[in-house]
Amino acid sequence: MNKNLTSRSVFIVLVLLAAVIGIIGFPTSVAGLVQNVKHNIRLGLDLKGGSYLVLEVQVQDAVKGEAEQVIEQLTDAFRKQNITYASLSSNDPQTVEDAGNIQIDIKGVAPGQANAVRSLIGDGYTDWVLTSANSSDYYLRMKPSALEQLKKDTVERSRQTISNRINNIGVTEPTVQQYGSSSDKYEILVELPGVDDPQEVKNMIGTVANLQITAVKDGPYASREAGLGAHGGVRPINTEFYKMLPRTANEGEQWYLVSRLPVITGHDMRNARSGQGDLRKWETNFTLSPDGGKRFGTYTEANIGNKLAVVLDKQIVSVAVIESRIEDSGRITGLGSEEEAVDLANYLKSGSLPAGVVYTHTNSIGPSLGDDSIHAGLVAGVAGLTAVVFVMLVYYRRSGVNAVLALFLNTILLLAALSYFHAVLTLPGIAGVILTVGMAVDSNVLIFERIREELRSGKAVIAAVDNGFNKAWWTIVDTHVTTVVSCAFLFLFGEGPVRGFAVTLVIGLIANVFTAVFISKTIFGYELAGHRGLQELSI
Repeated sequence: MNKNLTSRSVFIVLVLLAAVIGIIGFPTSVAGLVQNVKHNIRLGLDLKGGSYLVLEVQVQDAVKGEAEQVIEQLTDAFRKQNITYASLSSNDPQTVEDAGNIQIDIKGVAPGQANAVRSLIGDGYTDWVLTSANSSDYYLRMKPSALEQLKKDTVERSRQTISNRINNIGVTEPTVQQYGSSSDKYEILVELPGVDDPQEVKNMIGTVANLQITAVKDGPYASREAGLGAHGGVRPINTEFYKMLPRTANEGEQWYLVSRLPVITGHDMRNARSGQGDLRKWETNFTLSPDGGKRFGTYTEANIGNKLAVVLDKQIVSVAVIESRIEDSGRITGLGSEEEAVDLANYLKSGSLPAGVVYTHTNSIGPSLGDDSIHAGLVAGVAGLTAVVFVMLVYYRRSGVNAVLALFLNTILLLAALSYFHAVLTLPGIAGVILTVGMAVDSNVLIFERIREELRSGKAVIAAVDNGFNKAWWTIVDTHVTTVVSCAFLFLFGEGPVRGFAVTLVIGLIANVFTAVFISKTIFGYELAGHRGLQELSI
C-alpha cells in the first residue's frame, strides 16, 4: 500500500477542512451556523421563490446610434477630403420591427465628386451599401448580415450590463440570459431567487442610463417652443432640444439645443465613483477609456470657450464651459443627494445599456412550491440513501463502512464546490446530486468486486487491495469521462435548468473520483497498516 499515509491524510484533512468552511463559514453560534449554511448553499428560483421578468431590447436604439456615429465619421471624412454636400441625416425608426429600415441620406453632393464619395464609403464602410437616388443625392442602407450581427451584439451587451448592475447593487445568484430562440425576438430573461417584488427588480436594473456628453448649440430657453421659435420653427439638422434638470424646486425650466452627435458616450466609461465637491455638493466623477479620452481631449482642446452638456436619459444634468483641455476624466455636478450620486456611479460603472428595454412579462413565484419540493426531495434522498447504506453494509460488511464514509465525504465536497463557485441549487441540480450519489456507489462496487476477484485468485490481502484499485481505476475513469462529455453537450446546447443539472453532475463526478479512489484507498491503507500478514479482509 501507499507508504505516504501521513502526507495523504494531511492533504485529505486540509481538503475537507476547506470544504466544511465553504459550507458553514466561521459561525459564532448555532443561529449563525444555520444562517451561514443558508447563505452559502444558495437555492434557485424553483426552490426559494422569487421574481422573473422578460425584457425586450429596443435594438432600434442601437441601430440609430450606429447611424449617428457613421454620420459623425462621414462629416469629418468629407471635410478632410474637401467633399462638398448639402446635408447628412438619418431617419428615426421607432420600433424593433422598423430597425431594418435605417437609412442615412447624403444630399447635395457637388458634381464631379461622386467617385470620391463612392471610394470613401466603399473602402471604409463595408457594412453599408451606397445607392444613388439621383445625380447629387445618395443614401446608405446597412447590409442585412451586419444589421443582424449588430442586433445580436446589442442583446448580449444588454445582458452583460443588466447582470453587472444587479451584481453591483449586491444582489447575488441572478439568472440573466437571452430568452427564447426566435430570430425576430430580442428578449432577455431575468430571474432573482428570494426577491418577490418585480418592481424591486426593475429598480435594480434601473434606467437606460444613456450618458452623452455633447456640444451645446444654443440656449437656454424658457421652453422647447421658445427654442423652436428662435430658429424659425424648424429644429436644425442633427440637433435636439433637451430639458435641464432643475437644481432647486423654484427654478424655472431651461431648455438647450444640443448636438445629436455626442462627443463621448457611456460606452467610453472606464470607471465612476460618487463624491463631494469643493462646496460639499454631491457629484459623480468618471474616468474614460483611452480611446474616449483621446477623442474628448481633441474636442475640448479645439472648443475652448464653448459649452458642453452632460445628457443622461435625454435630460441635461449639467452644462459647463470648456476652460481647458480635458482628456481622461471628468465629473457630473449638481446632483441632489448622495443616493443619486451613488446610483449614477453604479449605472455608469456597469456601462450604459446600448438600447432601451421594455418589460413584456413580469411575475413572482412564492416559496411554497419550493418548500414542498425541498421536503419531497429530502424524503426521497433520505430514503434512497438509507437503502444504499443498508445494502453496502450488509453486502460488503466492514468494507461497506469505507464506501459509506466515501459517499458522505463526496456529498460534502459537492456542496462545498457549489458554495465556492456561487452556484445555485435547483431541482435539476438536486437530480444531479442524486445521480452523483449513484455513480459514487457504482465506483465503490467496481473497486470492491475487483478486490474480491483478486482474493479469489489467491492473492494476499494487501496485494489484492492494490491490484483491485489499480484495475478498477481505468474503468472508473472511462465511465466518468463519458459522462462528463455528455454533460458538456448538455451545457453547450441546453439552457437554465439543463445547464444546472450538467454543472452539478460534473462537480459531483470530480468529487467522486477523489473520494472513491484517493480517500477510500487511504482508509484501506490505515486498516492494513501494521498487518502485513493479514489473511482475511472483511469485504
